[in-house]
Amino acid sequence: MTPSTGPGGPPGSAAGSAAWELLLPAASAPARARGRALQGALRDAVRSGRLAPGTRLPSSRDLAADLKVSRRLVTEAYEQLTAEGYLRSGRGAGTWVGDAVRAARPRARDLAPRSPADRVDFVPGTPDLSLFPRSAWAAAQRGVLTELPHESLGYPDPRGLPRLRTALAELLARRRGVVADPERIMVVSGVAQATSLLASVLHARGTRTAGVEDPGSPQHHALYAAAGLGTVPLPLDDEGLATGPLYASGVRLVVTTPAHQFPTGIAYSARRRAELLDWARSVDGLVLEDDYDGDFRYDRAPVGALQGLDPERVAYTGSVSKSLAPGLRLGWLLVPDWLADAVVERKRTTDLGHPTLDQALFARFVERGDYDRQLRVCQRAYRERRDTLVAALTEHFPGSRVTGIAAGLHAIATLPERYGPEEGFLACVTEAGVAVRPLTAYAHGGAGGGPVGGGPVGDGPVAGKEVRLVLGYAHLTPGRIRAGVARMARAV
Repeated sequence: MTPSTGPGGPPGSAAGSAAWELLLPAASAPARARGRALQGALRDAVRSGRLAPGTRLPSSRDLAADLKVSRRLVTEAYEQLTAEGYLRSGRGAGTWVGDAVRAARPRARDLAPRSPADRVDFVPGTPDLSLFPRSAWAAAQRGVLTELPHESLGYPDPRGLPRLRTALAELLARRRGVVADPERIMVVSGVAQATSLLASVLHARGTRTAGVEDPGSPQHHALYAAAGLGTVPLPLDDEGLATGPLYASGVRLVVTTPAHQFPTGIAYSARRRAELLDWARSVDGLVLEDDYDGDFRYDRAPVGALQGLDPERVAYTGSVSKSLAPGLRLGWLLVPDWLADAVVERKRTTDLGHPTLDQALFARFVERGDYDRQLRVCQRAYRERRDTLVAALTEHFPGSRVTGIAAGLHAIATLPERYGPEEGFLACVTEAGVAVRPLTAYAHGGAGGGPVGGGPVGDGPVAGKEVRLVLGYAHLTPGRIRAGVARMARAV
């Protein structure tokens, strides 16, 4: 076979020969698959540029003879690719590579966040993914595939499988003190989707702003902006969200992390929880409670969820991102009765419901006690790592303080002024291969940010040379924690 490289082009070019060689494996495919294989190989040769636009292809008779296949297979391949636009042909003029294809084969990139292996990463937010219970998860998956009725594989209830909503209602009532009606539980792909669904429904009802804790999660602004809502930063004191600025803000929606505030690490006091609910009732408002690590308390039993005190003024959301893995994209949202129908409808129009197999698997995992066992494994591991972090800071940074309650997956460390100023400290440890975030990185309200007031949170906005760090430890082994803190100390 000697394809030519365009009108007047030389026969038997290197590009033409290489493309012809690409078709040889297709000719050796099993007889029943040979036609599809030939079409696929020819299509790939055009896409990849091995057969360039304007290249004249041999006649179907010649190509069939060269490849030792029937002429019918070649004719059908030419006709199919001509119909798709890869080839063009004219009566008596032969078959040519068309000029419609411009892109080469796309390259699949991985944009997931990764930390270099030689870097010690104290940035919070990631659990220890090696603790994922692969054996128990695989057993649950086999059980679900065996027992799941065929009809359950159809489009699900947008709220979630009744089996999972029932299991979640029992779990959340038992572990978090939530008033959990399965009819008002919605299975979602994490707290981010729960937030987006609720924000979009409230925007449709006239809400234009949401109050957010300051400091707080850096994701809030983008999530609410996507739903058309602006965010109003609200300061904290040592008991939680400061009520004076809350009333003055004029907002009627506020998102909080009362069990373990992110990032300051405080737990809202009983008085502040009551005051927050009083605010919601007085302004006909709503509190969105993000219980992102409420199960992880190490010095005592976790404080129950705020939602249990007033289910009609508090929407509650959580996920398995910290207890199992964020890649599962599995969470829940409990909404007040007056919002339930609208949020369910928004979920339905957004994605038609969460994947059925994932829901059935997690329901079985919860029902059989595997999830409770996983939580105990994580609690033991994360308590040890927090203790390791505190001891390492005491050893390598004498005079440092770790504030906030003993809970969650991160801690606030305040280093003495001799290690400042903060900008210089961060530059040194970054150059040494340690990734850390200062508390100021989580401020919404401007430079400095941080909590106001005193008590266990600290002494207000960072001043002078004091260095305040938000250190995530759950994803690091004890040895890695000790090495990372030692490396920071050497760097400064």
